[in-house]
Amino acid sequence: MSILSDLLHDAAALLFPPVCPACGRPLVPGERSVCTCCRLTAPLTGYWDRPDNPVWQKFGGLVPVVQASAFLFYVRGSGWRRLIHGFKYRGAWHSARDMGGWYGRYLSESGLYASVDAVVPLPLHPFKRMLRGYNQAEYIAEGIAAQLGVGVDRSSVCRCRNTASQALRPRRERAENVAGAFAVRHPERLAGKHILLVDDVMTTGSTLVACIEAVLGAVPDCRVSVAALAVSRRELGVKE
Repeated sequence: MSILSDLLHDAAALLFPPVCPACGRPLVPGERSVCTCCRLTAPLTGYWDRPDNPVWQKFGGLVPVVQASAFLFYVRGSGWRRLIHGFKYRGAWHSARDMGGWYGRYLSESGLYASVDAVVPLPLHPFKRMLRGYNQAEYIAEGIAAQLGVGVDRSSVCRCRNTASQALRPRRERAENVAGAFAVRHPERLAGKHILLVDDVMTTGSTLVACIEAVLGAVPDCRVSVAALAVSRRELGVKE
């Protein structure tokens, strides 16, 4: 299925030359997914090199995580927001995988994630996945896993309750909305392992916390790290 999708994507690229989803300019030969100019000016966090960074601190008082980082700052109204919405809502899953690969190179080079045994994408509920056609976190996870040299575990953790979108709920209700939404189907696969839990955008962190609590509740000797593609400065209390 992936091979067929890649062939269709390549054929479409011949008919409709690709443009950079962040700025809208045509991509030149050698550029993939995002143009060189946008790569050079991307709002990168640099957190993958810092063990005690604001993302890690966000989880520190809630659930135990080994490492935690985010790749980009989520800037409202920017081209990066359009890029993320493209693979989140408009089927541009190739961008998600390419962004995951870009992020994964930094994670690999940092050395802080060298002990990761498997990459686990934050799961979607089956009904939501059916409506969307895919889980964008899986494609981000594929890109990251390829750079770390480990596999992607898509089945050990599941979303057992279909929750309302977190983006539509007040901050104070988000933790309650996702409480009990996740379960572990194959705890034996995670026993004694260090997993990297991957999501696209982290805001309050409530969804990731709920998933981590489910994992550690079912597999106490599992170690969990977190990698979010984008994070809100405001939620971290980080200034521009």
